[in-house]
Amino acid sequence: MSPPLSATEHHALGFSTAQLRQSSRSGLISLVRALPIRWRILTIAGVNAAVVLILAGLIWNGAKELSRAWDEVRKVRESDRVLALLEGEAGRLQNLIHRYINQPSPQIFAEILLLREAVLGTLRSRGATDPMLSGSVDTLEHATDRFLAGFGDLRAEQTATTRTYEEQVLAPAREMAGLYAIIDSSVGQRDSLIWPPLGKSREAFAAMLVAANSYYLSIASNAAEEARTNIQTIERTIPVLLDLAENNLQRVALTKLGERSAALRQGLATLAENFARRDHLLHTAIDANQAAMIAAIDELSSRMRAREQRAQTQFDATLADIYRKVVLVALVFGSGTIVFGFVIALSIRQPLRELMAAMQAITSGDYERHIQGTEARDEIGEMARAAEVFRENAIARHKAETELRMSKDRAEKALSDLQAARQDLIDAERLAALGGLVAGIAHEVNNPIGISLTVASSFASRAETFARELKSDTPLRRSRLEEFVAASGDAARQLVGNLQRAGELIQSFKQVAVDRSHAERRQFDLQEATDQIIASLRPALKKSRVDLSVSVPEGLVVDSYPGAYGQVLTNLFLNALTHAFTDGRDGSIDIRAQAVDNRHIEISITDDGAGMAPDVLRQAFDPFFTTRRSEGGTGLGLHIVYNLVTQQLGGRLALSSRPGQGTMFRITLPRSAPREPAAPATTALNG
Repeated sequence: MSPPLSATEHHALGFSTAQLRQSSRSGLISLVRALPIRWRILTIAGVNAAVVLILAGLIWNGAKELSRAWDEVRKVRESDRVLALLEGEAGRLQNLIHRYINQPSPQIFAEILLLREAVLGTLRSRGATDPMLSGSVDTLEHATDRFLAGFGDLRAEQTATTRTYEEQVLAPAREMAGLYAIIDSSVGQRDSLIWPPLGKSREAFAAMLVAANSYYLSIASNAAEEARTNIQTIERTIPVLLDLAENNLQRVALTKLGERSAALRQGLATLAENFARRDHLLHTAIDANQAAMIAAIDELSSRMRAREQRAQTQFDATLADIYRKVVLVALVFGSGTIVFGFVIALSIRQPLRELMAAMQAITSGDYERHIQGTEARDEIGEMARAAEVFRENAIARHKAETELRMSKDRAEKALSDLQAARQDLIDAERLAALGGLVAGIAHEVNNPIGISLTVASSFASRAETFARELKSDTPLRRSRLEEFVAASGDAARQLVGNLQRAGELIQSFKQVAVDRSHAERRQFDLQEATDQIIASLRPALKKSRVDLSVSVPEGLVVDSYPGAYGQVLTNLFLNALTHAFTDGRDGSIDIRAQAVDNRHIEISITDDGAGMAPDVLRQAFDPFFTTRRSEGGTGLGLHIVYNLVTQQLGGRLALSSRPGQGTMFRITLPRSAPREPAAPATTALNG
C-alpha cells in the first residue's frame, strides 16, 4: 500500500492537472482556428440542418396520424358549433318575438322571418351532411315549426289586443274628452258650483289616460289598478255634477260621460283578458317549444362531447408518441451540437476577449500594450492586425490632440479678449446715448432757467428802487404802489411758470436716467413712461425738420423693465433721426402703441425717411454693422435694441423697410416680462 500524499504533493498534482486541461483546450482551439470563422459557422449550420431534417421526417410521419385524429376532433367540434349556433339563434328568435310583442314593428317582424329561415336552413343543410345531426333533424325541425306556429297565434292575439285598445279604450277616451270640452264651454260663470267637482273629474280623467297608456305599453298591474280607480272616481262625480248642472246641455253631456266611462271600464277589462291570453301563448307556444328545442340540442351536445373525448384521447396519445421520438433525437444530436458549438465559441470568444482587453487599454490611454494574436490566419487575426494599426494611429492622434489642446487654449484666451472688447464697445455706446440725453436736457432746461434768472434779476432791481422810494421823504403815490404790485405779480407768474417747466424737465430726465441706470423691474404706465422719454428726446428735434407724433392709450400698465424700454425707444428714435433724414430733409416719426390681447402689447416706430436697401436690411441687427463707420458709428445701436427686446423684455422685434419708402420697427411685448432673460428670438425682417 502506497503512502498518503502530502498537501504539497496534492497541490502540485492539482496544478499539473489544470495545466493539462488548459493545454488540451488550447491545442483544440488552435486546431479549430485553422479553419476560417465562416467555415466553422457553416459546419454548425450543417449539423443543425441534419438534425432538422431528421426531426422533420419524424414529425411528417406523426403528422399523418395526428391529421386523422384531428379530423375526427374537428368534425365533432364543427357539429358542436352548429348546435351552439342553433341554440343561440333559437334564443335570439325568442327574444325577437318578445320584443315584437312589446313593441311591434315591421323591422322586427322581418328580422324574425329571416332568422326563422336561417334556423330551418341550417337544420336541413347540416342534417344532410353531418351524421351526428341527421338523426335529430326531424325532432329539432318539428319543435321549430311548433315554435313558429305559436308565433303566428301570438301575432293574431297581439292584433286583437291592439284593436281592443284602440276601439274600447282610446275611442271612449276621445269621446269623454269631447264631452268634458262641451261641459266646460256651457258653464257661464267661473264661480259656478259645478266647477270644483268638474275639475276633480277632469283630473281623474287625465290620470286615467296616463295609467291606461302605461298599462298598454308596459302591462304593469299597478297601472291597470290606477286606471280603474280613476274611472270609479269619474263615475262617482257624475251624480254630483248632474245635481249641480245648470242646463240641459250639461245634463245630456254628463249622462253620455257616464255611459262612456262604463264602456271604458269594460274596455280595460277586455284589454286585461287579451294580455292574459297573450301571456299564456308566450309561455306555452313560445317559451315551452323553445325549451324543447334547447333540450334536444343539449342531448345532442352530450353525445358529441363523448365522441369528442374519444377523439381527443386518440389525438393526445399520438402527440405523446411523436413527442417522445422528437425529444430522443433532439437530446442525442443536440448534445453533440452543443459540444461542437462550445468548442467553436471558445475559438471565437477567447481571442475576441483578448482583443477587446487590448482595445480597452488603448481607449483608456495605455498605448504600450501590444495586440495579441496578430499572427493568426483567421478573421480575428485580421482584426488584431487592424487593431495594432489603430493603436499606432491612436498614439499619433494623442500627440496631435495635445498640440491641438494647446492651440485651443491660446484661441480661447484671444476670444475672451475679443468679448471683453465687445462689451466695452457696448457700454461705450450706452454711455454715448446717455450723454446725448444729458446734453439735450441741459439745453432744454437752460431756456426756462435763463428766463427765470432774467425775471428774478429785473424783479430784484425793481424791489431795490421801490425800497429807496419808500425811504425817501417824497410821499408814495397810490399809482406807483399799484404799478409795483402788478409788476411783482407778473414776475412771480413768469418765475413760477418757467421753474415749473424746468422742474418737469428735470423730473422727466431724472426718472428716465434712473430707469436706464438701474435694470429694475416694476409696474409702470406705458403712456406715462413714453411721455417722459419723449420729453427728454424733444430737444434733438429742434435741430431737424422732423415732426414727431405719439399715440399711446391710457391704462396700459405693464410689469417690466422701464429702463430697457426707455433705451429701446431712445435708440430707435435717434437711429431714425441719424439715418432716415440725412441732409436735413423733411419728414415725420410716428410712435404708436396698442393692446394686442390681454397678454401682449404692440409698439410701432415708423418713419417716412430714406429706408433701407435689402443688403442693409439683412444685417441691420448684426453687431458692429454700420453704414456710417467713417462718421464714428459703432454698429451696436440696433444690436442692443434687439438684445433688450428679445431677452430682457421677452418680446419679438420685426423690421420692414424699402428704399425711399421709410422704415417700420414693430415690437410685441408681454404685459408681464419673463422673470429670467429669454433666449434670443428669431428676428423677422421683411423687405
